[in-house]
Amino acid sequence: MQSNGSPTHNGDAQTSSSAQNGAEPEPSASSSNGVEVTQVAEGLEKAKVVLSRSDEDIVRLIGQHLNGLGLHRTAELLMAESGCRLEHPSAAKFRELVMAGEWEQAEEVLSELKSLLDKPQAALKMKFLLLEQKYLEYLEDGQVIEALYCLRNELTPLKFNTERVHQLSGYIMCSTAEELRERAEWEGKGPKSRAKLMEKLQAYMPPSVMLPPRRLQTLLSQAIELQKERCPYHNTKNEDSLQNMSLLLDHVCSRKQFPCRTRQILSEHCDEVWFCKFSNDGTKLATGSKDSTLNVYEITQEAKLLRTFEGHQYGVSYLSWSPDDVYLIACGPEECSELWVWNVQTGELRVKVSQSPEDSLTSAAWNIDCKRFVCGGTRGQFYQCDLDGNVMDSWEGVRVQCLQYKKDGKTVLASDTHHRIRGYNFEELSDHNLDPMAQDPWIVDNKIVEDHPIMSFSVDDSGRLALLNVATQGVHLWDLQDKVLVRKYQGVTQGFYTIHSCFGGVNQDFVASGSEDNKVYVWHLKRELPIAVLAGHTRTVNCVTWNPQIPGMLASASDDGTVRLWGPASADDESDDLPCLSPLDGTVRVLEKDKPAAESDDSTDTDDEV
Repeated sequence: MQSNGSPTHNGDAQTSSSAQNGAEPEPSASSSNGVEVTQVAEGLEKAKVVLSRSDEDIVRLIGQHLNGLGLHRTAELLMAESGCRLEHPSAAKFRELVMAGEWEQAEEVLSELKSLLDKPQAALKMKFLLLEQKYLEYLEDGQVIEALYCLRNELTPLKFNTERVHQLSGYIMCSTAEELRERAEWEGKGPKSRAKLMEKLQAYMPPSVMLPPRRLQTLLSQAIELQKERCPYHNTKNEDSLQNMSLLLDHVCSRKQFPCRTRQILSEHCDEVWFCKFSNDGTKLATGSKDSTLNVYEITQEAKLLRTFEGHQYGVSYLSWSPDDVYLIACGPEECSELWVWNVQTGELRVKVSQSPEDSLTSAAWNIDCKRFVCGGTRGQFYQCDLDGNVMDSWEGVRVQCLQYKKDGKTVLASDTHHRIRGYNFEELSDHNLDPMAQDPWIVDNKIVEDHPIMSFSVDDSGRLALLNVATQGVHLWDLQDKVLVRKYQGVTQGFYTIHSCFGGVNQDFVASGSEDNKVYVWHLKRELPIAVLAGHTRTVNCVTWNPQIPGMLASASDDGTVRLWGPASADDESDDLPCLSPLDGTVRVLEKDKPAAESDDSTDTDDEV
């Protein structure tokens, strides 16, 4: 029996005296679910399914998907019952011929389809693709004469994409089929290459003639991506969303999956901790403190102290890992005139850079070649040095607050005491005298300007976005390419302390910052309101860093002398599970914890989130 009660024979819907949808309506049946039934005096007319334009599209999409699953008979029944047409008959015939490799017949059907195509050039492009596949298959089969005929008498006369034709002619010199497939980046004669060809051909046909390939999967993938974008806590990497996420419910991440719990407290420092930074490979964490030490921790299941570097008289207020994670630069506060370059692997001091006791070297950044770095400070020093500490270039008068090297290996972004971020091109720098009032050729731009001091800034992996901590204003997001202020993040307390924020999470969809109210604030990149406020520190949080390889781990350094590692809730956490922020109202739900934050090793349950 069919689901509507209609008898069947050998799986086929009974057509004698039946409705168009396969069901025989009762005499008293009325219009329902889009089926209109009319009665006549001496019998029943067939039920007519009235479908809207969108319903027709949906039925066609389902039919295409069923065919893709190999359920061809089911798709045919669906089309017959609904009265829809999956694709134009000529298009269906064209597909069969292409998949069978019947190239001459496929060209004939293409001529029939020409009037149905939207663009005049579409038929020419489709014919070129057909002949290209035909030519390659001849070559693979060793039919060189036929291949040459196709090239000279069919492809060349089209006078289309001559560069590709020249490239195709070179494939005749291939001695083996394997060499041909490798040079042509082609999978060879057979269903796979022909299916890819069919996908290219479909792109030129309007959807009324033939649906784009895997259209239903494409729409579902787009819907899932949109749901992930609207989910503030989504922080997992799924390469194939359709395979890893359910379609039966809207996607909602639990806040338990987000790094909102204190997983470990590091208390090896005996004074304020000013800075922390994960290595580029995510396996180490470096922390700098007022107590004159620099600690490096190994990150596994938990952080373990690996090395301690001592002797920084004024403390360590800034750290910069080399791109290969071999070296670590340590800078001090404003009164410090030197910086240290440590070899993290051996524990040895590579070099100490110091030009003058009057210098101030408070920030540094590495070139991508790992052989050069720049450093500077607010007293007007701005140097480019090599690994031996030799100053390669020096400019007086540039009062640097913070530095970042762009991935082009040429441009250094520097915030200065005039509330600006400028780009300096070191490759083109020659013997120019610095004139603060002039636009020198080595200054790339001078368009990012804040009304208040820029205490620090960081740049995302794309090099396009910059995250600024601005005195008395908070955290601002700038587009470096368009030179526009994108967003002002709310909630954080920022005075004139130097606080360092960061990008993080999967695809760097989140930003995090410390705050003078002793908390860590986390925002989704596209939302101004915080999605999480992490409590636990008892004094100002100076720096937050996100593990670049572990999206669910971040660290925060505080004046309370501790560094906290944050991660997702444990599996046995029985706290109430609140869903994501409402994508409509953007409200923040606050969860208060009864347990006080304890600064001990057994700290995984001391929490603290908003």
